[in-house]
Amino acid sequence: MKMLVESLKRMYKKGTLTEEQIAERVTKGSISAEEYEYITGKKYSGGEAK
Repeated sequence: MKMLVESLKRMYKKGTLTEEQIAERVTKGSISAEEYEYITGKKYSGGEAK
């Protein structure tokens, strides 16, 4: 995994980032939908967690 993804995962677990903020990074292309799922444990569906 990319260093960015690991950092985002740590921040998400600490509560520093929300699912919506992680989803924004998928929209912008910073991370993939698979990486979103790795970070949050939820499927990415176009900006909304499922």
